[in-house]
Amino acid sequence: MYTAEFTYHRAKSLAEALQMLQQNPDAKLLAGGHSLIPAMKLRLASPPALIDVSRVPELRGVRREGNALVIGAATTYAEVASSDLVRQAIPALPDAIEQIGDPMVRHKGTIGGSLAHADPAADMPAVMLALDARLKIQGADGARVVDVDSFFQGMFTTAVGEGEILTEVHVPLGSAASSHTPSQPLRMAYEKFPHPASRYAVAGVAVAMGAGGLRAAFTGAGEHAMRLSRLEQALSGKPLDPQTVAAACENLVDAAQLMSDHNFSAEYRAHLIDVLAKRALLRLV
Repeated sequence: MYTAEFTYHRAKSLAEALQMLQQNPDAKLLAGGHSLIPAMKLRLASPPALIDVSRVPELRGVRREGNALVIGAATTYAEVASSDLVRQAIPALPDAIEQIGDPMVRHKGTIGGSLAHADPAADMPAVMLALDARLKIQGADGARVVDVDSFFQGMFTTAVGEGEILTEVHVPLGSAASSHTPSQPLRMAYEKFPHPASRYAVAGVAVAMGAGGLRAAFTGAGEHAMRLSRLEQALSGKPLDPQTVAAACENLVDAAQLMSDHNFSAEYRAHLIDVLAKRALLRLV
């Protein structure tokens, strides 16, 4: 299938990309294109213009700033997974990335593209919710940083406004490493039940243990990725032993809040969340 006609622009800098957005308010940003291009081929999206930001240097790379890992929004999954900084600070993040799609998707798809697209079945939204990430958003009037808890606002809807670009993902790492004592790697685990054809999550659960305690989130089952507050509260101040984990991972989400389709019912997805949460927590400990 072919897309509708559109005008193609390639931005060489973040400033140029923002200027192009102002000049083309109905344009869509193109990075990896693994979500946008299929939607355009199916005529689910017909933007009059595309602005390619895949080569904007300000949107690429992984670096450490103080107590946070900063990932450029146009950094591909493969680049994140192969980063020595990521492997040292969050060893489980590459493992989570390996569950996304296939090698082609991981070498073209981008972290920021997944988060900004906010597909209900995407993996990274739940992972970043569990990691308590902050999202940096740039507009013509300046930059702002949004907590991940308020970033996902609905199906395919985020806090990124008109004329704005998601530029960076900041993951807090806890206490900074000194020259003598390296920081403790952030503990995280992600478990998913993939759709056998698309590899998207029928349900997925991410859990992370940091300085602020346990955070957990699920994806694939609701209109967007959401925190598993019931699980966090059930395990607050308690040891993560198998018996406690098993007792906490029961009826975590009301099926009435979840999606249902001809393949997987809401009740089945609710059951999957319980099972995947238990598996993720046991991997965490």
